[in-house]
Amino acid sequence: MRYGRFMATADLSAPALTGIRRLSALDTVRARIALAVELSLLKPGERLPANADIARALGVAEITVRRALESLAGDGLIERRRGRSGGTLVAADPPAERVREVGAYRESAPEVRDLIDHRLVLEVGLVQLVAKRSPDLPRLRTLVARMDTATGWAEFHELDAEFHRTVAAPAPAAVVAQYETVLAELYRFYLPYPMAKLRESNRDHARLVKALAAGDPDAAARVTRKHVRGLHQTMFVGLDAGDSATTDS
Repeated sequence: MRYGRFMATADLSAPALTGIRRLSALDTVRARIALAVELSLLKPGERLPANADIARALGVAEITVRRALESLAGDGLIERRRGRSGGTLVAADPPAERVREVGAYRESAPEVRDLIDHRLVLEVGLVQLVAKRSPDLPRLRTLVARMDTATGWAEFHELDAEFHRTVAAPAPAAVVAQYETVLAELYRFYLPYPMAKLRESNRDHARLVKALAAGDPDAAARVTRKHVRGLHQTMFVGLDAGDSATTDS
């Protein structure tokens, strides 16, 4: 009885879940894909990656992706086609504002802004430190090359995550752990994005590798500031980044 009363008290005093934190994994997938469609990041008629690829990119189980896509097909946002030319495609004329979970995603804008700024502070200091150590330059160059030839946003996202983990690896373990925590939180908000924009962001990766190879911490910091600040206008375009965005001098 005491345990039950304690749990009730704890529940009443706990902060309310807001934004996407109140959504199930399935509804989060629905929100992310639906928002990408609403913002025309995923175009009408565009083919989605295989369920397994989407699952890895969005950090959920494959069965969650399958159920989310089935429900989005019921909402009219995507189409499931059979046969050799079939697959899962964005509907030719997807309805607007059909998926209510998108609202919870948009509510998370202040959290996203804070996470981007937290990443900026951590990553600038981290690359300055790594530039004076021994980053795995061959691996970083390989990842940049693979991102240049990636065939879709799901594949690119996996390579991007590995790239940033590889950059951070020579730093002290405590710093790496904090950095990876922030990245993991940000990746929860990741949206599918056009490959042209992703390849543009990969040019920053190439510049960072060049700065690290030269052992130039100032150049590495400049590239990183540009890259992370760009998230305010690009990767999280759907979350109304507002005045938090800044430009490099």
